[in-house]
Amino acid sequence: MENKLSKSERTRNFIIEVTADIFNKKGYAGTALSDLTLATGLSKGSIYGNFENKEEVALAVFDYNLEKINRIVQQHIQKADSFQDKLMVYAKVYDQFNIAGFPQGGCPILNTATEADDTHNLLKDKAAKAVIRWKKGLEHLILSGVEAGEFKKGTDHTRMALSIIALIEGGIMIAKVTNSQASLDKIMLTIRHLIEQIKA
Repeated sequence: MENKLSKSERTRNFIIEVTADIFNKKGYAGTALSDLTLATGLSKGSIYGNFENKEEVALAVFDYNLEKINRIVQQHIQKADSFQDKLMVYAKVYDQFNIAGFPQGGCPILNTATEADDTHNLLKDKAAKAVIRWKKGLEHLILSGVEAGEFKKGTDHTRMALSIIALIEGGIMIAKVTNSQASLDKIMLTIRHLIEQIKA
């Protein structure tokens, strides 16, 4: 028998879903309580009856937005046949960060890290843990590719993983601030070249 969500849980989920893009575009500091009440149609009391404060909403929203991206990435990875293609999934997905299904406003890790690195320790910690998990996932794919004979033995899996993350996040930042998709495309091509260099 399926577990049914309580009214409180449904309301919490609704608030998270409706405000996810607002936080991702405007940031924690730039999102006002009035933004939340306007978007949800709920009163301040209803919102704070389900969350202790704006911070708690922002933390839950970060998890929600990150899960949306992870779900898209994993769906594509499961369809990829080679470890090279599995690594390239990240570049392909993030190269299309304006598509439907991706959080509006770009990568929540980049947005949160940029805003919270010196201002909000809890959000900074969320972003840091997300980067570490991302790095470990990439390292696992690279090491698996080495074991399968697809990538060269002795490949520096940590350096490669960090380079892919840095290129993706830096590329999105450049594309957003300059409104240049072409720049992002070129950076993603660099990732492909890096991956090709480690092929056995």
